[in-house]
Amino acid sequence: MSDDSAGPGESGAAAVSLLGPAEIRDLAGLLDLTPTKKLGQNFVIDANTVRKIVRVAQVEAGDVVVEVGPGLGSLTLGLLEAGAEVVAVEIDHRLAEQLPLTVSQLAPDARLTVIRDDALRIRSLPGDPTRLVANLPYNVSVPVLLHLLEHFPSIRSGVVMVQAEVGHRLAAEPGSKVYGSPSVKAAWYGEWRTAGQVSRQVFWPVPNVDSVLVAFDRVGSGLASEELRVRTFAIVDAAFGQRRKMLRQSLSELLGDSQRASAVLEAAGVAPTSRGETLTVHDFLAIARAAAAEDDVAE
Repeated sequence: MSDDSAGPGESGAAAVSLLGPAEIRDLAGLLDLTPTKKLGQNFVIDANTVRKIVRVAQVEAGDVVVEVGPGLGSLTLGLLEAGAEVVAVEIDHRLAEQLPLTVSQLAPDARLTVIRDDALRIRSLPGDPTRLVANLPYNVSVPVLLHLLEHFPSIRSGVVMVQAEVGHRLAAEPGSKVYGSPSVKAAWYGEWRTAGQVSRQVFWPVPNVDSVLVAFDRVGSGLASEELRVRTFAIVDAAFGQRRKMLRQSLSELLGDSQRASAVLEAAGVAPTSRGETLTVHDFLAIARAAAAEDDVAE
């Protein structure tokens, strides 16, 4: 389909043809597909951008990579070109059915598994993928990320392309104007950093928002038990649900009342007059531990 082909490069890399603007439009026409905002469909039409994402993600031959929202296969083919095995999760039945056909033509020796499902519902994936590399549907990018990190501890690192505002929030440090609930929850699983901007012009259709790459490395297996994670995330949601209020106020309903909230915060070593935007994920975990200890005493 495309003359943008690559011969074998690094050991294990495959000879693969990548998709360009004409091929993307041809495939969309073949499927009678009009990209929809509801599914966050903006397809990458630039091979250089695809290879940049794969390079930033440090994908190597033999890696098992999970890709969410592969669409027409632009990034999928780039991952296969690097010699990775790809597990692609696609909610749109037309795209899920077409992707293996496209790959069989442009990367005949590649290893691809397509799962037609909602990424927010999956609980198992073949091959224990070690990397997540995806152009995530922008309308569900944070929930999908957190779901995958929660349920698939085999994922150790990755790079995702998301709306710029979301990407900066994921990588934000405490005290930043964009630091919020997604920042803290992402930090539970590892370290995050922005890894480059992406031009609007590499998409079809051209989106009305800017995009960035966000890279992450998982640290350990999480900071604490699943029970404490759930409790911590509830505290995070309460703190940022009323982010202008002091924590003794924003957490009062969750913890019983402002007096008990103050006691829990003090036990955690956090000033009751603090605000959520100044706390690290470890601070929130300390509050969760203190709340759990108070509950144990009460029982």
